Formats: sequence, structure tokens, C-alpha cells
Amino acid sequence: MPKSREIHLVARPEGLPGEEDFKVVETVVPDASDGEVLVENHYMSVDPAMRPRLTDGYELNEPMLGSALGRVVQSRADGFAVGDFVLNRFGFREYFVAGPETLTKVEPVEGLPLTVHMHALGGTGFTAYGGLLKIGQLKPEDKVFVSTAAGAVGSVAAQIAKIKGCWVVGSTGSEEKARWLADEVGLDAVINYRETPIRRGLRGAATEGIDVYFDNVGGDHLDAALASMNTLGRVAVCGMISGYNEPGARTTVRNLANIIYGRITLRGFTAADFLEMRPAFVGEMTEWLRDGRVRYKETVFEGIDAAPRALIGLFQGLNVGKMLVKLAG
Repeated sequence: MPKSREIHLVARPEGLPGEEDFKVVETVVPDASDGEVLVENHYMSVDPAMRPRLTDGYELNEPMLGSALGRVVQSRADGFAVGDFVLNRFGFREYFVAGPETLTKVEPVEGLPLTVHMHALGGTGFTAYGGLLKIGQLKPEDKVFVSTAAGAVGSVAAQIAKIKGCWVVGSTGSEEKARWLADEVGLDAVINYRETPIRRGLRGAATEGIDVYFDNVGGDHLDAALASMNTLGRVAVCGMISGYNEPGARTTVRNLANIIYGRITLRGFTAADFLEMRPAFVGEMTEWLRDGRVRYKETVFEGIDAAPRALIGLFQGLNVGKMLVKLAG
């Protein structure tokens, strides 16, 4: 029965969360019973969608949930052996016991680290893939705008659009991220919205307008995109991080009338909307990662006690690419 540490939410944050809203709790995890496995988590993810659950979703004084990659250290379940790596929803803890129905076995891809299954080859990559191709109805030569283009989802969405033959502009909040997007990722234009107001920056960069906007931000970014959309443009709404720290996740948009006059399609989505695309995604993304057409970054915090800082840092723009916390391995 290993000793473990886990993160509990102990107070509902108002605005940006603080470390005092969380607590590291020590516990003892039982051995696996018949039909169960004991897993040691090696990496866990922090994601923007966790913020609304801090207000209404996560139980107080209980271990939080989140995506994680772990290794089976004890198995009493068919189909799982000691040493197998598994994706799970039991993040924010070092060890846990669960049934096989809650786990997805991960097969290593030659030449790639296992952590790619947590971003480019995992849920964030799949969200970008289906969000662009199905929800955004991406076509070659489209003019595409991606917000938070240096983030886990945005960076993959921007690169998929480039691979599919589109002109792509991305927004980000620092010079370091802007240089990475321009020099390594190869976007056609990059806007640092902390230096140039996003509406002015987008109009200056996308002089022919935009056909597809992949929205991770909402607020002023969505407003700017609607002002620059071409007729019959499409907006795929993945997230609204600009409003997550506001009561009710509020976000202000003033150019909604452009939806009418431009005959613009605006649709929110989750990955559940295109599960049938999963096999095609895995095949294409594996190839793109192997041949270097999709590049990625990982921002890694060390230790379970750093998980709250990593989550808070996500909303302060501290990450380039995927934000992870290394727990073991």
C-alpha cells in the first residue's frame, strides 16, 4: 500500500485562483483488488477548462480530477500488465487504484516521447484536428486566425492549417512565444496582443480578411475576428479563457451583428462531436510528428506540490505549448 499525495480544492476562488485555494494531502492507497490495477502517475496535465470547475464542479476537500499518464505497478485485471503505461482521468495524485474501464493503454511511438499522448497526439491535438476540419470546415487556401497560437491546442491547430495549405495568423502574449511561432512553427503572421491591440493587429496582418477563426479566447479576440471575417466565414469556438476568471465566465463581444451581414457560422464544440475522426487523426498526426511537420513545446513543473502553481500559471501565460506536471519517472 504506497503512500501518496493528492491535491484538494479547499476554497472556491474568486477571479484568478491562488495557492491558498488548494492543499496537498498525504494518504495511503490500497493494493489492487480483483479486477483492478494500481497506477503510479508519471505526468499530469493542467488545462484551461479546469477553471470553471473550480467555481462549480470540483468537490471541496476531495482530490481533484484531470488527465494524467501513469504506469501500472500492480495488476489484478485482465489485459493490463505491470509496466504498461495508461492514460487516465485521475490526475492531481501520485497513485490510484481503478478498474480497466477507466484506463486507456498507451503504445509507445518510435522516436517520440510518451508525453505526446498528452498533447499533440492526445486530446488537445484531436480537439484542434476535428475543430478545424469538421467544425471550421477548413479548405485549402483559407485565411485562418488562431488565438493563443502558442498554447497546447492553438499551436496544433495553427500547424494543421498550414499543412492543409492555408495562410495562418496566430496571436500570443509574449515575444518569446511570437518568435517560436514565426521562426520554428512557420506561421505567416504573428500578433503579440500585449504590444498591439488585437483588432488593429489582426486588420494589419490579415489584409484579405479571414475565413476561419479557431477561438480559444473569446472576448476581444472574438470581437476582432468578427470584424475581420470574410463572407461565409466560420468560427470554431474551442474555449473562452479570457472570461474563465470572471463570474459566470463572462466575455464581452460587440460585433455580433457581423454574423448576420457576413452570413458567418459560429459554433461551439467538444471532441465528442467528431469521435469518428479519431483513427484518421492518429494516423495523420503520427506521421506529422515523425517527419517534423508538427512541432511542439512542453512546459513542465516538477512534483505534485507544484500542480496548483502550474494551474495558476496557465492563466498567467507562463506556458509555451502544453503545461504538464512531472510526478515520477
